[in-house]
Amino acid sequence: MKKIALAAAIAAIVAAPAFAQTYPNKAITMIVPFAAGGPTDIVARIVAEPMSRALGQTVIIENVAGAGGTTGITRGAGAAADGYTLMMGHMGTHGAAPALYPNLKYDPAKDFAPIGVAAGTPIIIVGKKDHPANNLKEFIEWAKKQGDKSNHAHAGIGSVSHSTGILLNSIMGTKPTFIPYTGTGPALNDMMSGQVDYMTDQIVNLVGQINAGTVKAFAIATAARSPALPNLPTTKEAGIDGYEVSAWNAVFAPKGTPADVVKKLEAALNSALDDAGAKKRLDDLGAVSPVGNDRGSIALQKLVETEVARWTPVLKAAMAASK
Repeated sequence: MKKIALAAAIAAIVAAPAFAQTYPNKAITMIVPFAAGGPTDIVARIVAEPMSRALGQTVIIENVAGAGGTTGITRGAGAAADGYTLMMGHMGTHGAAPALYPNLKYDPAKDFAPIGVAAGTPIIIVGKKDHPANNLKEFIEWAKKQGDKSNHAHAGIGSVSHSTGILLNSIMGTKPTFIPYTGTGPALNDMMSGQVDYMTDQIVNLVGQINAGTVKAFAIATAARSPALPNLPTTKEAGIDGYEVSAWNAVFAPKGTPADVVKKLEAALNSALDDAGAKKRLDDLGAVSPVGNDRGSIALQKLVETEVARWTPVLKAAMAASK
């Protein structure tokens, strides 16, 4: 029996490099944990195309929506650790979720093989196109007067739009009725049709709609204005101190994915970020592409740990204040 066990161990050691050398030899699935059309889906599709070219195999997007993105991420975390199932996580699924889901079935910092950040995505406060407020100060006054008669759309508990919305309403001292969706794509559609009043969303989902006038933008939650929307004031310029929030989207693999496979995926993502076409599309949408030491698996692991530590007390305090 000992000889058999030793032989099996040796075979596994020998097979690992061979597997890495042949990887990938079939299509790769990237789970997007929200409905199609939202910011995470947009970023995933932009980087998937050049990643496919770099890897020599198609990267297929699969939308698995539910529970603020945690349904799809839970499914991905439990997939085979062979490099053929990836996830496009974000600040909500890997930063805010532990504070909002006491029974979360994964640990963002321990249950994944991080690949790298795909894009930084500043947050914008937006309302329906015929919203009575014309600037952020008027919006805050309106929200305070409306109370729970106003409604705030989001992509599910723990999503970026939900977490950043909780923080915004906490700072404003307002208590709207929250309306959950399976993604910010459907939420934005309902806001454009006037069925919901406002939301906080990632810039990549909004530039086109803001420029087309189908939604009304009040401010961007960054220290400086975005080149993609140069006329949109920052939250500080417009009248709110302390609301500076930028989300992010990043690629993860299941825990235990072979190191050589992780390196290949990391190199493919870096190649996608350097691709002129992908970079232009992300730039045009207002996304911030990672560079230098902000790229890769090590940087992403540190980011996840930092984000969990940052958002847990903030969200718990905000939720306590809203009760």
